[in-house]
Amino acid sequence: MTEFEHKLRDAEKMARMGHMTRRDFVQFAAAAGIAIPLASTMFSRAQAQEVKKGGTLRLGMEGGSASDSLDPRTYADSVMIAASLAIMNGLVEFDSDGNPTGELLESWDVQPGAQDWVFNVRQGIKFSNGKTLDADDIIYSIGLHRGETKSPAKGILEQIAEIKAISPTQVGITLSAGNADFPAILGDYHLVVVPKDHSDWENPIGTGAYTLESFEPGVRIAMKSTGSYWKPNRGNFDSVEILYIQDPAARTAALQSGQVDAVNRLDARTVDLLMKDPNVAVVRTKGTGNRFCFVNRVTMDPFTNKDLRLALKWGIDREKIIKQVYNGYAIPGNDHTLDPYNPYYNTEMPQRTFDPDKAAFHFKKAGLAAGTKIELKTSEGAWGSAVDCAQIYQESIKAAGIDLTVTKVSGDGYWDNVWLKEPFCAVYWGRRPTADQTFSQVYGSASDWNDSNWKVPEFDALVAEARIELDDAKRKEIYFKCQEMISEDGGMICFAITDYLDGYSPKVQGVKPHARYDMDDNRVAEKAWFA
Repeated sequence: MTEFEHKLRDAEKMARMGHMTRRDFVQFAAAAGIAIPLASTMFSRAQAQEVKKGGTLRLGMEGGSASDSLDPRTYADSVMIAASLAIMNGLVEFDSDGNPTGELLESWDVQPGAQDWVFNVRQGIKFSNGKTLDADDIIYSIGLHRGETKSPAKGILEQIAEIKAISPTQVGITLSAGNADFPAILGDYHLVVVPKDHSDWENPIGTGAYTLESFEPGVRIAMKSTGSYWKPNRGNFDSVEILYIQDPAARTAALQSGQVDAVNRLDARTVDLLMKDPNVAVVRTKGTGNRFCFVNRVTMDPFTNKDLRLALKWGIDREKIIKQVYNGYAIPGNDHTLDPYNPYYNTEMPQRTFDPDKAAFHFKKAGLAAGTKIELKTSEGAWGSAVDCAQIYQESIKAAGIDLTVTKVSGDGYWDNVWLKEPFCAVYWGRRPTADQTFSQVYGSASDWNDSNWKVPEFDALVAEARIELDDAKRKEIYFKCQEMISEDGGMICFAITDYLDGYSPKVQGVKPHARYDMDDNRVAEKAWFA
């Protein structure tokens, strides 16, 4: 079988599973000089595929730890996001293109200036304990992330000046300043809805398709269907199991052997071979995947030195990492977390490349005292290939005369014990749907997740200015400046933005690539069904 025939067969599998539209498939074939009618029988079968109920969906996932909790103020990675969205619902959902759509907040209206908002609460929705959803539940759930809290969503909600129940079915929110992107902010994955005053996170109550059956953090999460779900053609399984499988080879083996039905974060180094397996369908979301970074805290020595930070950015061989670790399934990062698919991505800023001479220049200019240790802490607990990336970095920066110590630490509790605490460590970020959310949550002074601790009042002022700027050209100019500031002065080395690579059994139907996160925005348990 030729390489093209392999790709054509993979496209057919994706089409049957609903991962590729009929038009996409026809365009794919036409590019190869093959005429396939829009009424192709393969697509007729795919289009006619009926949603079926029943079965147990088993997910093998990276992105969790033994310290996981269903308290939404603690979510930091994919396992808890996926579990929470099976049990609970968010305020706002995102469609496959990344646009905000109504979920428990069904619709909204805004006054000119984008400062005063009215959100309509979806009516007739019941929690798993029988209570009917109302405005007080919405306000309470948002309030969990405001005030005295360590929630990562606290910073993005600082803009709320007032929130009140207009009626049981309407919530009024007044912002401290206008923000046309505010509904997208309310789509943050921490903002799931529970009944007013609920605080028993070992027994969460939600409006989702499933209820919690058992939870062993770091091992397994089991959920069972509520028996009725308010979203048509969703919540189709009798039960869902999430198995923590951190090692990518083990996840792949579990999928190929039939121990699980779907996995996230396939190893890019072996995915080409996996695509040839007729019992596996690979779903690829190009260029919007995880942003892999090494981040130093600019308030901790020796990283208070801007020239050292620049030396570290010029000294990493991004292309080598992308080729050797990600097999080309990634694009270079430019030391901030926006990707080229964001409309405000700075297309005028040169891509930083590997330049050991510039790295050596800035390192010498930094004038560090003899014996100063530059240590990078990394772990498979950060992401599966973080250690491999760090080792290539260590090798490449030697060409600039810089001795980088790479220390591998335990994956258990990595996000609690290393991230936000150690001066220099491996970090990854998922995609945020708007530039405002990206800049506010990753780099804003008010954010508890500002992992470089880079706090610049001028930057904060620019982000606030962009929120209320209605002239798109001017808004773009502001966001371009923000990216330049981060890249030139910040503590983040964002070296790669990967493709999302999920693997599914062909019997799993109804999932598609998504513009925000992998596994159909971590809603595969809600959206999929078995053939």
